[in-house]
Amino acid sequence: MSHTVITTSSTGRSSGDSVLNLGYSRTIPGLLKIGQLLSLLIAFLCIRLTHGWPSWAAFQFFEVVVLWFLVAFLIFFLMHLFRLQTKMPCINWPLTEFFHYSVGSVLIFIASIAAAVKCGGASSLVVASVFGFIATFLMVVNLWTSYSVACSPPVGESM
Repeated sequence: MSHTVITTSSTGRSSGDSVLNLGYSRTIPGLLKIGQLLSLLIAFLCIRLTHGWPSWAAFQFFEVVVLWFLVAFLIFFLMHLFRLQTKMPCINWPLTEFFHYSVGSVLIFIASIAAAVKCGGASSLVVASVFGFIATFLMVVNLWTSYSVACSPPVGESM
């Protein structure tokens, strides 16, 4: 009795194994992250391009908070886009994003309130605070969806 073993190898990549995950940008979490990035970018540009702030401290705080979370959410978006979270399994990424979104939504909400109160009728500062509130709303929605995914019990398991 002789046995024949046939091995085949593939040198090409399958579509599910590619480095770039463009499908993520069409999902609900991807669209929420894009919306957050755009609203924070618009808020930052409105603050940055305005001269003569009525309250320097309030708008400096708003600018720093918006810029920090703009960079952080850009990093999260790029991590999902390039599937980097699968290459670093030692970090619990859903929990990391959950805490970052919870802190971000509170801080941007506070900064938007401070910007709205201290805008002094300057239209670009009003627009910046409105986009801060829009970003806060999008973060709360993303927080809600990530919490329901990260902390929900498995299907079929009763509590």
